Amino acid sequence: MTIAGRVAIVTGAGGGLGRAHALYLAGMGARLVVNDVVEENAARVAREIEAAGGEALPFAASVTDEAAVAAMVEAATDKWARIDILVNNAGILRDKSFAKMDIDDFRLVVEVHLMGAAICSKAVWETMRVQCFGRIVMTTSSSGLYGNFGQANYGAAKMALVGLMQTLAIEGEKYGIRVNCLAPTAATQMTEGVLSPASLAALDPSLVSPGLLALVGDDAPTRAILCAGAGHFATANVTLTDGLHLAAGPGVGEQLAARWNEVSDRTGEIVPAYGFTQAERELASAGLGERVAATIR
Repeated sequence: MTIAGRVAIVTGAGGGLGRAHALYLAGMGARLVVNDVVEENAARVAREIEAAGGEALPFAASVTDEAAVAAMVEAATDKWARIDILVNNAGILRDKSFAKMDIDDFRLVVEVHLMGAAICSKAVWETMRVQCFGRIVMTTSSSGLYGNFGQANYGAAKMALVGLMQTLAIEGEKYGIRVNCLAPTAATQMTEGVLSPASLAALDPSLVSPGLLALVGDDAPTRAILCAGAGHFATANVTLTDGLHLAAGPGVGEQLAARWNEVSDRTGEIVPAYGFTQAERELASAGLGERVAATIR
């Protein structure tokens, strides 16, 4: 599982988790595009990489700026002729309870996390498609997977990234593009004041970054959600229960409510290979064995 010589872009790499990612990937032999919205932050991390004997290209750009992201990708391909890895790490927090949250703050968080990742992924997609190799990592969160008080905006954006990952992985499979999610727990500026000093010390961002190797190497999986923090690694899955078929007619809603425990029984649940698995299962339970296929060009 080597990434020596690979070209990687890490967004939001001027500090915190992104910096740890950039340093780790560079230490494994990758050539780094160090992106940050602040030019000096990107330059500082690039200098760290070069001082350790690595290759780095700093590039200041907001991930929400399509023109700037396109220029960053062009600069990388001009310098190294390819892009192999994209780690969508850039993000912000605007935490408040939903009752007190401004819609502008909701929109801003979604714009940076979700649209920023979409813009960056779109910018590298054709390069990866043509070279028949690509690794994209979305940064999701337990707040998106499971919810967290005061983070409706953040959680919505982070779960949306899982949906983006699922579809891009399916569409990229025949081109050698594998897409995964990383759900990190790390002490950064975004977590200061939330956890105790002892917990923050245990959650050093550098303990998360090694998880990237499994997600971006030649033998990487696709559509995986890796949870990482404090040296602990686990995977999360979006599952589908076996469920229950209820014949159409009066009282179906009442039957569903009465038999909820059967419908939600997790015995035998599966991780669907694609979204239409749900429809196929529903048709099968109705006595129809039709396979649902959808091709959009």
